[in-house]
Amino acid sequence: MKLAGYLVWLYLGLFFFLHVKKKEIKTIHLSGHAQGTTWNITYYHIDSLVSSKEIDSIFDSIDSSLSIYKPYSLISRFNLSQRGIAINKHLKNVVNTSLQISRQTKGLSDITVAPLVEAWGFGVKESKDIPEQQEIKKILNCVGYDKIRLTNDSLIKLKPCVKIDVNGVAQGYTVDVIADYLWAKGITNFIVEVGGELRVKGKKQPGSKPFKIGIESPSGDDFSAPPMQKILVIDSGAITTSGNYRKFHESKGKKYSHIIDPHTGRSVDNEMISATVYAKNATTADAYDNALMLMGMERALRYIERRPHMAAFLIYKKKDGTISDTASSRFRKLIQQTQ
Repeated sequence: MKLAGYLVWLYLGLFFFLHVKKKEIKTIHLSGHAQGTTWNITYYHIDSLVSSKEIDSIFDSIDSSLSIYKPYSLISRFNLSQRGIAINKHLKNVVNTSLQISRQTKGLSDITVAPLVEAWGFGVKESKDIPEQQEIKKILNCVGYDKIRLTNDSLIKLKPCVKIDVNGVAQGYTVDVIADYLWAKGITNFIVEVGGELRVKGKKQPGSKPFKIGIESPSGDDFSAPPMQKILVIDSGAITTSGNYRKFHESKGKKYSHIIDPHTGRSVDNEMISATVYAKNATTADAYDNALMLMGMERALRYIERRPHMAAFLIYKKKDGTISDTASSRFRKLIQQTQ
């Protein structure tokens, strides 16, 4: 009887050992191409709960709503309409957030900037032609977040010439949608990155080590091959970056950034090189980084210090032509001090 008892306990111990062994946390990597860029996901779980096919489906759903490059998308249909259209949750969420941030930034973040983006050659049809001031003045009559209305499930334009472009928010929003999807699946430790915009939740497993995020910083006057400059340590939140070295074209020896000022109608031309924003979610961070670029270094730093749930790292060119950087007080707390 004793021997039988020992055998039972031995069997149970072996079963328990094998069961625990089988349930070890795994590191799962997913990656692909979408929205004209790359995406990467890393999550930790005992099972593979989410596949690349599921993530691709999310991208397809978002692009069919927000992509100006898809002629069948809701945003393309809105831009071609005379008065507006019925919209779905993706476009509604992005427009609602964009309008809130437009009011908070006094119109520096404005999705109705689309006609100006097109005029400067950064829309669907690329061009290096620089618009004349008279053309810009005419287009400005069609720009302004006060020229659209979000009512229930409809987006209304007050002028037929109004168009919207949510490219400045879409990738951040996509990151949030994917992050929320992972969370709903029971995944509590992950990092989601789309085109450099990312969101983190939890810690690296096993070992519960915090995620480390590198911030790029341009080197030299041509802003090519930005090296890693700062390392951030975070366990929750989102990081996005806007930079005038990322997308620009040259005309007659001058560089013109893709970031357009909705007030003046002109490409941003100040000391700013890039603005990296930390916020609770990527949609918010993505919507603010362009606005900070337009504010200029000193104003941007004052602005972000007044917002307790946000932080920023700014890279700018000094009057003597050298490149420098500064960070808000809350952002400094995220930077790893010893490397």
